[in-house]
Amino acid sequence: MRYKSLRQCVDDLDRHGHLVRIEQEVDPYLEMAEIHRRVYQAGGPAIYYARVKGSPFPAVSNLFGTIDRSRFILRSTMKWMKRLIEIKADPPAFLRAPWKALGVSKIAFNTLPKRVRSGPVMRHTTEIDQLPQVQCWPDDGGAFVLLPQVYTEDPDQPGVMQSNLGMYRIQLGGNDYVQNEEIGLHYQIRRDIGIHHSNALKRGEPLKVSIFVGGPPAHTFGAVMPLPEGLSELIFAGGLAGRRFRYARQNGHVISTDADFVITGTVQPGETKPEGPFGDHLGYYSLAHEFPVLKVDQVFHRKDAIWPFTVVGRPPQEDTAFGDLIHEITGPMVPVEIPGLKAINAVDAAGVHPLLIAIGSERYVPYREREPQEILTLAHALLGFGACSLAKYLFICAHEDAPDLDVHHIDDYFVHVLERVDWRRDLHFQTRTTIDTLDYSGTGFNQGSKVVIAAAGAKKRDLETRVPPDLTLPDGFKNPAIVMPGVLAIEGPEFTHADQAALDVEGATQIFASQRLTGFPLILVVDDSDFMARTLNNFIWTTFTRSNPSHDIYGVNAFVEHKHWGCTGSLVIDARLKPHHAPPLIEDPIVTKKVDVFGVSGGPLQGII
Repeated sequence: MRYKSLRQCVDDLDRHGHLVRIEQEVDPYLEMAEIHRRVYQAGGPAIYYARVKGSPFPAVSNLFGTIDRSRFILRSTMKWMKRLIEIKADPPAFLRAPWKALGVSKIAFNTLPKRVRSGPVMRHTTEIDQLPQVQCWPDDGGAFVLLPQVYTEDPDQPGVMQSNLGMYRIQLGGNDYVQNEEIGLHYQIRRDIGIHHSNALKRGEPLKVSIFVGGPPAHTFGAVMPLPEGLSELIFAGGLAGRRFRYARQNGHVISTDADFVITGTVQPGETKPEGPFGDHLGYYSLAHEFPVLKVDQVFHRKDAIWPFTVVGRPPQEDTAFGDLIHEITGPMVPVEIPGLKAINAVDAAGVHPLLIAIGSERYVPYREREPQEILTLAHALLGFGACSLAKYLFICAHEDAPDLDVHHIDDYFVHVLERVDWRRDLHFQTRTTIDTLDYSGTGFNQGSKVVIAAAGAKKRDLETRVPPDLTLPDGFKNPAIVMPGVLAIEGPEFTHADQAALDVEGATQIFASQRLTGFPLILVVDDSDFMARTLNNFIWTTFTRSNPSHDIYGVNAFVEHKHWGCTGSLVIDARLKPHHAPPLIEDPIVTKKVDVFGVSGGPLQGII
């Protein structure tokens, strides 16, 4: 089914048993987010909130809560969008089998945005404080728009075909914002909206911004698609919706006429205010920082408007499905964009940007024993490729060593790498560079380091799966635990000061050097080794969100040779929480108990939570 509105989608999900309705009044302050988290974690349906406290508008969440429901919502068009991308990736294949392209032409036509004079969303107006004021975490700075489609045009190249539609968070109130007149506009490093804003500042002009909320679900998904700079997401959104993206212009603003809500506003040159904190998708709060303030012009809404939202936090969350869909749709383009690259996975469990794993060809010198050469070239290409440039840890291995290896089987991938990696040669650092805006493990805002770990060649070691009975630990270190084959977690002293922490870990590596730990190429210093060892996701999340490669990687028998750092023994990563890190997200226990009532006998979520 090709939805013309969010209401059509909600009704369709309801008819097919993919939606639960909550008729009693719910509180947008923490309660709705807690309901969403509990239903999502249970693999439950989309949730319709008929009565939202303080707002005349109903809400819906968890639309994309499972990959199967996401495919169901996009069932009429997703295969054709994939086919379009496959055609772009390999045109000769479709010239040889043109029948495979049948049906693509209509989808291609729908990629062209359509200008109209008016539409349903333009018939009613409201105020910011009448929108559902959803706050997800106790220390958030206020309520946020949690599935926004933020539209801007480049002042140097105006027009919808070069526009940007992105999902950048919007703070509706709190902090120093003037209620109903100002809202916060947050965007991360390396976003197209930043280019538009920069060009507006150079011209000394205000930046017109439109925020679309709701509408056909394909529009929401279009806002997260990692399209090349200068290629509008409206094109993709229309094709995936199976209906041309309809827009109107009013007072210099673009309005998505099929949206449920549209907020129009202007960013004046040089005007910023503190935005945040906000519980973000790395599993920590992103703290308050100066960001552009949007002067609100108007707030439009449909007669039957529904407010869609999601909840972000430590992955997996609902946005995990977005990542899965992106991989599914764009997979054929990976080897086209970077020849020799076989597969990539921006690992969701690590919050996406902290960890990128990849497989590439290693063909440079085929007549000698294989070692990282071509895959190093591919690694550098990846670190200059779109959002992959934000990767903090990049692991890449050679396809030829294990042709069946899958980047989505993360445990197998790490075993493969750890069996082959040579820490003397296979670590390649960028010590002063940019990292993700939401990552507080670095040396400052957007500042940190990266490391490429490239492994190729024959298996070098067997990985241990038991703690050595004669393991000697330094003073202050305790409770060793096996995380996975070849990975040992050890609790270290509380991290209180960087200099002392470095002395602690360096001292530990000297003690490790005197022991046979060849079966443990990776040792982790952690706050809680039992937590680290409990699940693969705990290992991934803790290790790669709580470490800055340049500062937190150590090595047994480390050396520097002609400016190259390596070690002959185990690699040691300090994955403890540090004082400069942002605090992790914790639910409010009072709200948790309140939501428990929804799952009791006779409650709307009975049998779900």
